[in-house]
Amino acid sequence: MNWRVISLGLLASLNACSLAPPLTPPTVDLPAEWQEAVPSVDGQWQEAAPAEASARGAWWAAFGDTTLNALVTDAGAANPDLMAAAARLEQARTLVNTAAAARLPRLDFGAGAAAGKAENVGPRAREGRDLPAYERYHFGLSASYEIDLFGRVRDSVQAARADSAAAEALYQSLQLALQAEVARTYFLLRQTDAELGVLTEAVQLRRDAVRLLSAQVNAGDISDLDLARAEAELQATRTEQIGLTRTRAELSHALAILLGKAPASFKLTPAPLATRPPSVPAGLPSTLLERRPDIAAAENRLAAANARIGVAKAAFYPVLNLTADAGFASGDIGELFSWSARTWSLGPLAGALLTAPLFDGGRNRANLKRAEAALTEETALYRQSVLRAVGEVEDALVGLRTLAEQTDTVAATRDAAERALGIASQRYDAGAVGYLDVIDARRQTLATARQQQQLQGARLQTTVALIRALGGSW
Repeated sequence: MNWRVISLGLLASLNACSLAPPLTPPTVDLPAEWQEAVPSVDGQWQEAAPAEASARGAWWAAFGDTTLNALVTDAGAANPDLMAAAARLEQARTLVNTAAAARLPRLDFGAGAAAGKAENVGPRAREGRDLPAYERYHFGLSASYEIDLFGRVRDSVQAARADSAAAEALYQSLQLALQAEVARTYFLLRQTDAELGVLTEAVQLRRDAVRLLSAQVNAGDISDLDLARAEAELQATRTEQIGLTRTRAELSHALAILLGKAPASFKLTPAPLATRPPSVPAGLPSTLLERRPDIAAAENRLAAANARIGVAKAAFYPVLNLTADAGFASGDIGELFSWSARTWSLGPLAGALLTAPLFDGGRNRANLKRAEAALTEETALYRQSVLRAVGEVEDALVGLRTLAEQTDTVAATRDAAERALGIASQRYDAGAVGYLDVIDARRQTLATARQQQQLQGARLQTTVALIRALGGSW
Protein backbone atom coordinates (compact mmCIF):
# COMPACT_ATOMS: atom_id res chain seq x y z
CA MET A 1 0.00 0.00 0.00
CA ASN A 2 1.27 3.46 -0.87
CA TRP A 3 2.79 5.23 2.13
CA ARG A 4 0.98 8.47 1.21
CA VAL A 5 -2.38 6.71 1.56
CA ILE A 6 -1.36 5.35 4.96
CA SER A 7 -0.19 8.80 6.07
CA LEU A 8 -3.37 10.49 4.94
CA GLY A 9 -5.49 7.87 6.73
CA LEU A 10 -3.51 8.35 9.92
CA LEU A 11 -3.82 12.13 9.71
CA ALA A 12 -7.54 11.87 9.10
CA SER A 13 -8.02 9.66 12.14
CA LEU A 14 -5.98 12.06 14.28
CA ASN A 15 -7.93 14.99 12.88
CA ALA A 16 -11.13 13.55 14.38
CA CYS A 17 -9.67 13.48 17.90
CA SER A 18 -11.02 15.73 20.67
CA LEU A 19 -9.71 16.22 24.19
CA ALA A 20 -12.90 17.83 25.54
CA PRO A 21 -14.48 15.79 28.35
CA PRO A 22 -17.92 14.22 27.79
CA LEU A 23 -20.60 16.79 28.55
CA THR A 24 -23.08 15.61 31.15
CA PRO A 25 -25.93 18.07 31.74
CA PRO A 26 -26.16 18.93 35.44
CA THR A 27 -29.11 17.49 37.29
CA VAL A 28 -31.60 19.78 39.01
CA ASP A 29 -34.13 18.45 41.48
CA LEU A 30 -37.41 19.50 39.87
CA PRO A 31 -40.78 18.77 41.49
CA ALA A 32 -43.21 16.48 39.72
CA GLU A 33 -45.88 19.20 39.75
CA TRP A 34 -46.31 22.82 40.72
CA GLN A 35 -46.93 23.49 44.38
CA GLU A 36 -49.13 26.53 43.71
CA ALA A 37 -51.05 25.18 40.69
CA VAL A 38 -54.83 25.23 40.77
CA PRO A 39 -55.95 21.57 40.70
CA SER A 40 -58.84 22.23 38.33
CA VAL A 41 -56.59 23.54 35.55
CA ASP A 42 -55.45 21.07 32.89
CA GLY A 43 -51.73 20.48 32.97
CA GLN A 44 -51.13 20.83 29.24
CA TRP A 45 -50.08 24.28 28.01
CA GLN A 46 -52.13 25.42 25.06
CA GLU A 47 -53.07 28.70 23.48
CA ALA A 48 -56.20 30.08 25.12
CA ALA A 49 -59.26 31.35 23.26
CA PRO A 50 -59.78 33.59 21.38
CA ALA A 51 -56.31 33.13 19.89
CA GLU A 52 -56.71 29.87 18.00
CA ALA A 53 -56.04 31.53 14.66
CA SER A 54 -53.09 33.67 15.80
CA ALA A 55 -49.54 33.08 14.65
CA ARG A 56 -47.51 30.50 16.53
CA GLY A 57 -45.71 32.17 19.40
CA ALA A 58 -47.92 35.28 19.48
CA TRP A 59 -49.02 34.61 23.06
CA TRP A 60 -50.25 38.19 23.59
CA ALA A 61 -53.04 37.55 21.05
CA ALA A 62 -54.70 35.34 23.68
CA PHE A 63 -55.81 38.54 25.47
CA GLY A 64 -57.92 39.56 22.47
CA ASP A 65 -56.78 43.22 22.55
CA THR A 66 -56.02 44.71 19.13
CA THR A 67 -54.22 47.71 20.64
CA LEU A 68 -51.89 45.43 22.58
CA ASN A 69 -51.22 43.40 19.42
CA ALA A 70 -50.15 46.55 17.56
CA LEU A 71 -47.96 47.77 20.43
CA VAL A 72 -46.08 44.47 20.70
CA THR A 73 -45.51 44.43 16.93
CA ASP A 74 -44.19 48.01 16.96
CA ALA A 75 -41.87 47.28 19.87
CA GLY A 76 -40.43 44.24 18.11
CA ALA A 77 -39.62 46.36 15.07
CA ALA A 78 -38.13 49.46 16.71
CA ASN A 79 -36.94 48.77 20.26
CA PRO A 80 -33.25 49.81 20.46
CA ASP A 81 -32.32 47.16 23.05
CA LEU A 82 -33.70 44.43 20.80
CA MET A 83 -31.81 45.85 17.83
CA ALA A 84 -28.59 45.80 19.86
CA ALA A 85 -29.25 42.18 20.84
CA ALA A 86 -29.79 41.28 17.19
CA ALA A 87 -26.43 42.86 16.36
CA ARG A 88 -24.75 40.87 19.15
CA LEU A 89 -26.31 37.72 17.76
CA GLU A 90 -24.92 38.49 14.31
CA GLN A 91 -21.46 39.01 15.83
CA ALA A 92 -21.68 35.61 17.53
CA ARG A 93 -22.66 33.98 14.24
CA THR A 94 -19.70 35.51 12.42
CA LEU A 95 -17.36 34.16 15.12
CA VAL A 96 -18.53 30.67 14.16
CA ASN A 97 -17.38 31.31 10.60
CA THR A 98 -14.10 32.70 11.90
CA ALA A 99 -13.43 29.59 13.96
CA ALA A 100 -14.55 27.23 11.19
CA ALA A 101 -12.14 28.90 8.72
CA ALA A 102 -9.25 27.17 10.53
CA ARG A 103 -10.56 23.84 9.21
CA LEU A 104 -9.65 24.83 5.65
CA PRO A 105 -6.26 25.51 4.06
CA ARG A 106 -5.15 29.13 3.88
CA LEU A 107 -4.03 30.43 0.48
CA ASP A 108 -2.12 33.73 0.16
CA PHE A 109 -0.91 35.69 -2.84
CA GLY A 110 2.36 37.60 -2.82
CA ALA A 111 4.17 39.85 -5.26
CA GLY A 112 7.08 42.20 -4.76
CA ALA A 113 10.30 43.69 -5.94
CA ALA A 114 13.62 44.51 -4.29
CA ALA A 115 16.79 46.27 -5.30
CA GLY A 116 20.09 46.69 -3.47
CA LYS A 117 23.81 46.37 -3.38
CA ALA A 118 25.82 44.00 -1.21
CA GLU A 119 28.39 45.45 1.17
CA ASN A 120 32.03 45.27 0.11
CA VAL A 121 33.18 43.12 2.99
CA GLY A 122 34.94 39.79 3.26
CA PRO A 123 37.45 38.35 0.77
CA ARG A 124 36.14 40.37 -2.17
CA ALA A 125 36.82 43.61 -0.33
CA ARG A 126 40.49 42.65 0.02
CA GLU A 127 40.62 41.97 -3.70
CA GLY A 128 39.33 45.46 -4.37
CA ARG A 129 36.33 44.24 -6.33
CA ASP A 130 33.18 46.33 -6.35
CA LEU A 131 30.04 44.12 -6.11
CA PRO A 132 27.31 45.00 -8.60
CA ALA A 133 23.83 46.12 -7.62
CA TYR A 134 21.04 43.64 -8.00
CA GLU A 135 17.29 43.49 -8.57
CA ARG A 136 14.85 40.80 -7.48
CA TYR A 137 11.23 40.25 -8.54
CA HIS A 138 8.84 37.58 -7.27
CA PHE A 139 5.25 36.52 -7.83
CA GLY A 140 3.56 33.49 -6.26
CA LEU A 141 1.13 31.72 -3.97
CA SER A 142 1.61 30.19 -0.54
CA ALA A 143 -0.61 27.64 1.22
CA SER A 144 -0.75 26.45 4.81
CA TYR A 145 -2.93 23.99 6.68
CA GLU A 146 -2.99 22.86 10.29
CA ILE A 147 -3.69 19.18 10.84
CA ASP A 148 -6.05 19.15 13.82
CA LEU A 149 -4.22 16.36 15.63
CA PHE A 150 -5.83 16.82 19.02
CA GLY A 151 -9.08 18.60 18.22
CA ARG A 152 -8.03 22.18 18.99
CA VAL A 153 -9.75 23.56 15.90
CA ARG A 154 -12.72 21.24 16.25
CA ASP A 155 -13.32 22.22 19.87
CA SER A 156 -12.87 25.90 19.03
CA VAL A 157 -15.59 25.60 16.40
CA GLN A 158 -17.81 23.72 18.82
CA ALA A 159 -17.35 26.42 21.45
CA ALA A 160 -18.14 29.16 18.93
CA ARG A 161 -21.28 27.33 17.81
CA ALA A 162 -22.42 26.93 21.41
CA ASP A 163 -21.75 30.63 22.04
CA SER A 164 -23.79 31.48 18.96
CA ALA A 165 -26.66 29.29 20.14
CA ALA A 166 -26.48 30.95 23.56
CA ALA A 167 -26.59 34.39 21.92
CA GLU A 168 -29.64 33.36 19.91
CA ALA A 169 -31.37 32.08 23.05
CA LEU A 170 -30.54 35.32 24.86
CA TYR A 171 -32.02 37.25 21.95
CA GLN A 172 -35.21 35.22 22.23
CA SER A 173 -35.20 35.78 25.99
CA LEU A 174 -34.85 39.54 25.53
CA GLN A 175 -37.57 39.47 22.89
CA LEU A 176 -39.89 37.64 25.30
CA ALA A 177 -38.99 40.07 28.10
CA LEU A 178 -39.76 43.02 25.82
CA GLN A 179 -43.11 41.59 24.79
CA ALA A 180 -44.00 40.91 28.43
CA GLU A 181 -42.92 44.39 29.53
CA VAL A 182 -45.00 46.02 26.79
CA ALA A 183 -48.04 43.97 27.85
CA ARG A 184 -47.45 44.63 31.56
CA THR A 185 -47.03 48.39 31.05
CA TYR A 186 -50.06 48.51 28.77
CA PHE A 187 -52.30 46.72 31.26
CA LEU A 188 -51.01 48.89 34.09
CA LEU A 189 -51.82 51.97 32.02
CA ARG A 190 -55.31 50.67 31.27
CA GLN A 191 -55.76 49.90 34.98
CA THR A 192 -54.81 53.51 35.70
CA ASP A 193 -57.39 54.66 33.15
CA ALA A 194 -60.04 52.60 34.93
CA GLU A 195 -59.05 53.98 38.33
CA LEU A 196 -59.14 57.51 36.94
CA GLY A 197 -62.64 56.81 35.70
CA VAL A 198 -63.71 55.82 39.22
CA LEU A 199 -61.98 58.85 40.76
CA THR A 200 -63.52 61.19 38.18
CA GLU A 201 -66.93 59.87 39.13
CA ALA A 202 -66.06 60.25 42.80
CA VAL A 203 -64.94 63.87 42.31
CA GLN A 204 -68.17 64.70 40.51
CA LEU A 205 -70.28 63.09 43.25
CA ARG A 206 -68.40 64.98 45.94
CA ARG A 207 -68.86 68.26 44.07
CA ASP A 208 -72.57 67.57 43.87
CA ALA A 209 -72.57 66.84 47.59
CA VAL A 210 -70.77 70.12 48.35
CA ARG A 211 -73.28 72.09 46.27
CA LEU A 212 -76.19 70.35 47.99
CA LEU A 213 -74.81 70.88 51.46
CA SER A 214 -73.91 74.51 50.69
CA ALA A 215 -77.51 75.13 49.76
CA GLN A 216 -78.69 73.48 52.98
CA VAL A 217 -76.26 75.53 55.07
CA ASN A 218 -77.44 78.75 53.42
CA ALA A 219 -81.01 77.74 54.16
CA GLY A 220 -80.09 77.10 57.80
CA ASP A 221 -81.15 73.45 57.65
CA ILE A 222 -77.77 72.01 58.72
CA SER A 223 -74.58 73.16 60.40
CA ASP A 224 -71.27 73.92 58.70
CA LEU A 225 -69.78 70.61 59.94
CA ASP A 226 -71.28 68.47 57.21
CA LEU A 227 -70.22 70.95 54.54
CA ALA A 228 -66.63 71.14 55.84
CA ARG A 229 -66.34 67.36 55.83
CA ALA A 230 -67.76 67.14 52.31
CA GLU A 231 -65.26 69.75 51.09
CA ALA A 232 -62.41 67.81 52.73
CA GLU A 233 -63.57 64.64 50.98
CA LEU A 234 -63.67 66.49 47.65
CA GLN A 235 -60.13 67.85 47.99
CA ALA A 236 -58.72 64.52 49.13
CA THR A 237 -60.26 62.74 46.13
CA ARG A 238 -59.05 65.48 43.81
CA THR A 239 -55.51 65.03 45.18
CA GLU A 240 -55.67 61.31 44.37
CA GLN A 241 -56.91 62.09 40.89
CA ILE A 242 -54.01 64.45 40.20
CA GLY A 243 -51.47 61.91 41.45
CA LEU A 244 -52.95 59.16 39.32
CA THR A 245 -52.87 61.48 36.28
CA ARG A 246 -49.13 61.87 36.80
CA THR A 247 -48.77 58.08 37.08
CA ARG A 248 -50.58 57.61 33.78
CA ALA A 249 -48.28 60.09 32.05
CA GLU A 250 -45.21 58.26 33.36
CA LEU A 251 -46.58 54.91 32.16
CA SER A 252 -47.27 56.39 28.74
CA HIS A 253 -43.68 57.66 28.58
CA ALA A 254 -42.34 54.25 29.58
CA LEU A 255 -44.45 52.55 26.91
CA ALA A 256 -43.18 54.99 24.29
CA ILE A 257 -39.55 54.18 25.18
CA LEU A 258 -40.29 50.45 24.83
CA LEU A 259 -41.66 51.17 21.35
CA GLY A 260 -38.50 53.05 20.40
CA LYS A 261 -40.30 56.40 20.27
CA ALA A 262 -39.93 59.75 21.99
CA PRO A 263 -42.67 60.25 24.62
CA ALA A 264 -43.81 63.44 22.88
CA SER A 265 -44.58 61.51 19.67
CA PHE A 266 -46.65 58.81 21.36
CA LYS A 267 -50.20 59.10 22.62
CA LEU A 268 -52.59 56.40 23.76
CA THR A 269 -56.21 57.40 24.13
CA PRO A 270 -57.65 56.52 27.57
CA ALA A 271 -59.84 53.44 27.58
CA PRO A 272 -61.40 51.20 30.24
CA LEU A 273 -59.84 47.94 31.36
CA ALA A 274 -62.16 45.62 29.44
CA THR A 275 -59.83 42.67 28.82
CA ARG A 276 -60.20 39.55 30.94
CA PRO A 277 -57.14 37.38 31.55
CA PRO A 278 -57.04 34.10 29.62
CA SER A 279 -56.57 30.80 31.38
CA VAL A 280 -52.93 29.69 31.12
CA PRO A 281 -52.29 26.09 32.20
CA ALA A 282 -48.78 25.79 33.56
CA GLY A 283 -47.91 22.29 32.35
CA LEU A 284 -45.20 20.35 34.21
CA PRO A 285 -42.02 21.77 35.77
CA SER A 286 -39.85 19.59 33.53
CA THR A 287 -41.13 21.38 30.42
CA LEU A 288 -39.39 24.58 31.55
CA LEU A 289 -36.11 23.05 30.38
CA GLU A 290 -37.54 22.96 26.85
CA ARG A 291 -39.41 26.28 26.80
CA ARG A 292 -37.35 28.85 28.67
CA PRO A 293 -34.86 30.61 26.35
CA ASP A 294 -32.66 31.74 29.24
CA ILE A 295 -32.26 28.10 30.33
CA ALA A 296 -31.34 27.20 26.75
CA ALA A 297 -28.75 29.99 26.81
CA ALA A 298 -27.28 28.68 30.07
CA GLU A 299 -27.11 25.17 28.62
CA ASN A 300 -25.28 26.38 25.52
CA ARG A 301 -22.84 28.40 27.59
CA LEU A 302 -22.18 25.20 29.52
CA ALA A 303 -21.41 23.38 26.25
CA ALA A 304 -19.09 26.19 25.14
CA ALA A 305 -17.17 26.07 28.43
CA ASN A 306 -16.82 22.30 28.10
CA ALA A 307 -15.45 22.60 24.55
CA ARG A 308 -12.89 25.17 25.67
CA ILE A 309 -11.45 22.62 28.07
CA GLY A 310 -10.59 20.58 24.97
CA VAL A 311 -8.92 23.63 23.42
CA ALA A 312 -6.90 24.19 26.59
CA LYS A 313 -5.82 20.54 26.73
CA ALA A 314 -4.78 20.54 23.08
CA ALA A 315 -2.23 23.26 23.85
CA PHE A 316 -0.14 20.63 25.71
CA TYR A 317 0.30 18.57 22.52
CA PRO A 318 2.19 19.06 19.23
CA VAL A 319 0.84 21.16 16.35
CA LEU A 320 1.37 19.92 12.79
CA ASN A 321 1.34 22.52 10.00
CA LEU A 322 1.63 21.79 6.26
CA THR A 323 3.04 24.60 4.13
CA ALA A 324 3.81 25.05 0.43
CA ASP A 325 4.88 27.87 -1.88
CA ALA A 326 4.87 28.15 -5.66
CA GLY A 327 5.52 31.02 -8.04
CA PHE A 328 8.09 32.86 -10.09
CA ALA A 329 11.26 34.73 -9.14
CA SER A 330 13.78 36.50 -11.37
CA GLY A 331 16.32 39.28 -11.39
CA ASP A 332 14.91 40.51 -14.68
CA ILE A 333 11.29 41.60 -14.68
CA GLY A 334 11.03 40.72 -18.35
CA GLU A 335 11.74 37.08 -17.56
CA LEU A 336 9.64 36.88 -14.38
CA PHE A 337 7.00 34.63 -15.91
CA SER A 338 9.33 32.46 -17.94
CA TRP A 339 9.40 28.72 -17.28
CA SER A 340 12.96 28.87 -16.00
CA ALA A 341 11.95 31.42 -13.32
CA ARG A 342 9.50 29.08 -11.62
CA THR A 343 10.00 28.32 -7.92
CA TRP A 344 8.39 26.02 -5.40
CA SER A 345 8.94 24.71 -1.91
CA LEU A 346 7.25 22.41 0.58
CA GLY A 347 7.64 23.88 4.02
CA PRO A 348 10.76 24.06 6.11
CA LEU A 349 10.83 20.28 6.58
CA ALA A 350 9.40 18.14 3.76
CA GLY A 351 6.27 20.24 3.64
CA ALA A 352 5.44 19.82 7.31
CA LEU A 353 6.38 21.52 10.56
CA LEU A 354 5.72 19.78 13.86
CA THR A 355 6.03 21.96 16.95
CA ALA A 356 5.54 20.88 20.54
CA PRO A 357 5.63 22.95 23.74
CA LEU A 358 8.59 22.28 26.01
CA PHE A 359 8.45 25.14 28.51
CA ASP A 360 5.78 27.85 28.70
CA GLY A 361 6.13 29.05 32.28
CA GLY A 362 2.91 27.31 33.32
CA ARG A 363 0.73 29.23 30.85
CA ASN A 364 -1.00 26.17 29.40
CA ARG A 365 -1.69 24.68 32.82
CA ALA A 366 -3.16 27.97 34.03
CA ASN A 367 -5.36 28.19 30.93
CA LEU A 368 -6.63 24.67 31.57
CA LYS A 369 -7.47 25.45 35.19
CA ARG A 370 -9.27 28.57 34.08
CA ALA A 371 -11.30 26.59 31.53
CA GLU A 372 -12.22 24.00 34.17
CA ALA A 373 -13.25 26.76 36.61
CA ALA A 374 -15.37 28.35 33.87
CA LEU A 375 -17.17 25.03 33.38
CA THR A 376 -17.85 24.82 37.14
CA GLU A 377 -19.20 28.38 37.04
CA GLU A 378 -21.50 27.70 34.08
CA THR A 379 -22.77 24.53 35.78
CA ALA A 380 -23.77 26.52 38.86
CA LEU A 381 -25.35 29.24 36.71
CA TYR A 382 -27.35 26.63 34.80
CA ARG A 383 -28.76 25.21 38.04
CA GLN A 384 -29.54 28.72 39.26
CA SER A 385 -31.35 29.54 36.00
CA VAL A 386 -33.57 26.48 36.39
CA LEU A 387 -34.32 27.20 40.05
CA ARG A 388 -35.07 30.85 39.31
CA ALA A 389 -37.44 29.82 36.52
CA VAL A 390 -39.27 27.41 38.83
CA GLY A 391 -39.58 30.13 41.46
CA GLU A 392 -40.98 32.64 38.95
CA VAL A 393 -43.66 30.18 37.85
CA GLU A 394 -44.61 29.38 41.46
CA ASP A 395 -44.83 33.11 42.27
CA ALA A 396 -47.10 33.74 39.30
CA LEU A 397 -49.31 30.76 40.13
CA VAL A 398 -49.82 31.75 43.75
CA GLY A 399 -50.41 35.32 42.59
CA LEU A 400 -53.17 34.28 40.20
CA ARG A 401 -54.80 32.03 42.77
CA THR A 402 -54.87 34.61 45.55
CA LEU A 403 -55.90 37.41 43.20
CA ALA A 404 -58.87 35.32 42.08
CA GLU A 405 -59.85 34.83 45.71
CA GLN A 406 -59.47 38.55 46.41
CA THR A 407 -61.61 39.35 43.38
CA ASP A 408 -64.43 37.24 44.82
CA THR A 409 -64.21 38.87 48.23
CA VAL A 410 -64.08 42.39 46.80
CA ALA A 411 -67.13 41.63 44.62
CA ALA A 412 -69.00 40.58 47.76
CA THR A 413 -67.77 43.73 49.52
CA ARG A 414 -69.02 45.92 46.69
CA ASP A 415 -72.45 44.27 46.76
CA ALA A 416 -72.67 44.96 50.48
CA ALA A 417 -71.44 48.54 50.01
CA GLU A 418 -74.06 49.21 47.35
CA ARG A 419 -76.79 47.86 49.61
CA ALA A 420 -75.51 50.09 52.41
CA LEU A 421 -75.54 53.09 50.06
CA GLY A 422 -79.14 52.36 49.09
CA ILE A 423 -80.19 52.11 52.72
CA ALA A 424 -78.33 55.29 53.69
CA SER A 425 -79.88 57.20 50.80
CA GLN A 426 -83.38 56.07 51.78
CA ARG A 427 -82.87 57.00 55.43
CA TYR A 428 -81.42 60.36 54.44
CA ASP A 429 -84.43 61.08 52.24
CA ALA A 430 -86.64 60.16 55.20
CA GLY A 431 -84.67 62.52 57.44
CA ALA A 432 -83.50 59.73 59.72
CA VAL A 433 -79.74 60.30 59.16
CA GLY A 434 -77.44 63.09 58.05
CA TYR A 435 -75.79 63.37 54.69
CA LEU A 436 -72.48 62.27 56.16
CA ASP A 437 -73.83 58.72 56.33
CA VAL A 438 -74.57 58.88 52.62
CA ILE A 439 -71.08 60.22 51.93
CA ASP A 440 -69.49 57.40 53.94
CA ALA A 441 -71.55 54.76 52.13
CA ARG A 442 -70.69 56.26 48.74
CA ARG A 443 -67.00 56.44 49.66
CA GLN A 444 -67.03 52.73 50.46
CA THR A 445 -68.77 51.91 47.18
CA LEU A 446 -66.27 53.87 45.10
CA ALA A 447 -63.33 52.46 47.06
CA THR A 448 -64.40 48.89 46.32
CA ALA A 449 -65.02 49.77 42.66
CA ARG A 450 -61.47 51.11 42.43
CA GLN A 451 -60.13 48.04 44.21
CA GLN A 452 -61.88 45.84 41.66
CA GLN A 453 -60.08 47.67 38.84
CA GLN A 454 -56.76 47.27 40.64
CA LEU A 455 -57.30 43.55 41.08
CA GLN A 456 -58.32 43.15 37.45
CA GLY A 457 -55.14 44.91 36.34
CA ALA A 458 -53.05 42.85 38.74
CA ARG A 459 -54.54 39.62 37.37
CA LEU A 460 -53.68 40.65 33.81
CA GLN A 461 -50.13 41.60 34.76
CA THR A 462 -49.64 38.38 36.75
CA THR A 463 -50.93 36.37 33.79
CA VAL A 464 -48.30 38.05 31.63
CA ALA A 465 -45.69 37.20 34.28
CA LEU A 466 -46.78 33.54 34.22
CA ILE A 467 -46.57 33.37 30.43
CA ARG A 468 -43.11 34.89 30.53
CA ALA A 469 -42.03 32.54 33.32
CA LEU A 470 -43.21 29.58 31.23
CA GLY A 471 -41.12 30.74 28.27
CA GLY A 472 -43.89 32.29 26.17
CA SER A 473 -45.96 30.15 23.88
CA TRP A 474 -45.14 26.48 23.62
